[in-house]
Amino acid sequence: MTLQIDGYNLTIDQVAEVARDHIEVELSPEAIEKINASATFIKKLVDKGTAIYGVTTGIGEFARIKISPEMGSELQRRIIYSHAAGTGDPFPEEVVRSAMLLRANTLCRGYSGVRCLIPQVLIDMVNKGVTPVVCEKGSVGTSGDLSPLSQMALVCLGEGEAFYKGERMHGGKAMEKAGIKTIELSFKEGLGLINGSQMATGGSALLLVDARNLIKNAFIASAMSIDALKGVQGAYDARLHAVRPFHGQNLVACHLRTLMAGSEVIADGSGKVQDGYSMRCTPQVYGPTVDAWLYVHNQVETEVNSTADNPLFFTDDETYLAGGNFHSQNIALAMDFLAIAMSEIAGLSERHTNRLMNPVLSGLPDFLVEGKGLNSGLMVAQYTAAALVSENKVLSHPAVVDSISVSADQEDHVAMTPIAVRKCKEILQNVGAVLAIEMMSAAQAFDFHKPLIPGKGTRVAYQKIRELVPFLVDDRVLYPDIEKIVSLVRDGSLVKAVEEEVGELYLKA
Repeated sequence: MTLQIDGYNLTIDQVAEVARDHIEVELSPEAIEKINASATFIKKLVDKGTAIYGVTTGIGEFARIKISPEMGSELQRRIIYSHAAGTGDPFPEEVVRSAMLLRANTLCRGYSGVRCLIPQVLIDMVNKGVTPVVCEKGSVGTSGDLSPLSQMALVCLGEGEAFYKGERMHGGKAMEKAGIKTIELSFKEGLGLINGSQMATGGSALLLVDARNLIKNAFIASAMSIDALKGVQGAYDARLHAVRPFHGQNLVACHLRTLMAGSEVIADGSGKVQDGYSMRCTPQVYGPTVDAWLYVHNQVETEVNSTADNPLFFTDDETYLAGGNFHSQNIALAMDFLAIAMSEIAGLSERHTNRLMNPVLSGLPDFLVEGKGLNSGLMVAQYTAAALVSENKVLSHPAVVDSISVSADQEDHVAMTPIAVRKCKEILQNVGAVLAIEMMSAAQAFDFHKPLIPGKGTRVAYQKIRELVPFLVDDRVLYPDIEKIVSLVRDGSLVKAVEEEVGELYLKA
């Protein structure tokens, strides 16, 4: 399978397929035509002596200084050298691969003035497994992800460092081993490689795929808890939610009904009139997270298929315009929003676990174990969930509000997008573990309800968990059990098993 890119139709799922599953990529014929036209136009402007930002002038505060056309290639090389100033651990290879794909995709739109070999070398690196070593920290998310994308660009020149076939080596050596010809930069091509948000946006696309999986797991975990706690089903009735027509709320209620359908545990009855908020308001809490995910999905896919660069060249109008399409405020706000929304998933999940632990609320043994006093059961698993939820509260502080001026106040408002993305990634890691603890607790609760059988979907989830983690009779070391269920959550296998029984737990209508 080969994915053809044109700058207009790339999806987050395709980004994940390229970054994680290593499907190959090629430029569309239409993209090649547009790129070539743009490169021809920029040469025409340079030949006329037109002053062009970053082409025949310096950049940032040095935009006031003219550069001769003869020094154009040297200017572009030095831009990359000076901007490769990051620090910290290397990005995961999948994030760098996604960034290379996205940078090629934006260049495909034909507004950047680069030659066709620029996106082509990025595609060749993706296809042949040359992944630049890129430091995680150093970008403020405005003027593009300048520092990380410069480290990516160094390898295109045969410099820097790269991973190739599991080995870290000099960038030129990696390119030679892969049979990829390095490039000599022409007008605008240094800026063309680095002046966009693709490192943050590529990471965001992958996190959206991960977040969707976690949201589906949250549907399952909450259904298991409500089922095991004999939740009052009127709180999930379609009529109740239809009169408050938020998409996410109605969708969550629908999935909960589907997952719990046919439960003998619920049918056994509890005699309650209504449940606590963490149970009966699950659609009202998780629903807005669904709506937030859909909003962020739209923002990220729009950026994926946008021209994030400066300056831009409009061949049809024979003009060029300098502006701020590199500014990634949109992605920063979106990822801060996703971080908050996903933190709420963990927050509610931990409250479900807490109810399962408390015999007054659950009607089950204390901490879901017999042998009071001698056994502590799942008591401290709930502590772990609480610790992760508390950490998420700190990480949910928005990064985007913390602008700081750079470049002698030429670049006096920045988005801090990479920090928003990095925090969101950590939050998602925590959410997976919190959901796993809820599922482990709910599965333990189901065992106390035997011989009653859980619902259509909750039963499958219970069985999948019990394939790896047995019923807790007496205390044992819990962290291996938690990690086994975390793996089921993160790799999507639990969702897959449940969806095979009940149908897709979709997020869209």
